[in-house]
Amino acid sequence: MKIMVMDGQGGGIGATIIKGLRKGLGGKFEILALGTNSIATSQMMKAGANRGATGENAIVYTCPKVDIILGSLSILMPNAMMGEVSPGMSEAVCSSNAHKILIPLTQENLSLVGIGSEPLPHLVDEAIKKIEEIL
Repeated sequence: MKIMVMDGQGGGIGATIIKGLRKGLGGKFEILALGTNSIATSQMMKAGANRGATGENAIVYTCPKVDIILGSLSILMPNAMMGEVSPGMSEAVCSSNAHKILIPLTQENLSLVGIGSEPLPHLVDEAIKKIEEIL
């Protein structure tokens, strides 16, 4: 099973997700770090990803080859993360047959109703539970 974690900007959310995956699921799965920029990819690699790649082509190429995609809600939004998420990236994520598990964090002009404001570590724990349900 391949799990793709996508992040941009400083890679902090992606790194937190990967650390949580390693703690919760151990080394059972291959974790791929896909960054919109090299800093994000580097931070996710330091957090324990097996492999990493950067940029639109890497994301478009990888999305159809993974079983699960994790990231913040912003990875579905063209031009999110101050323009780092290109329309091609968000389309690749949305079009992938992979199961998508999204953390409801965004810096965009967007409000989600019906969702509490849990801290990131609690949201990562929920994402890990969802992966376990899928398995």
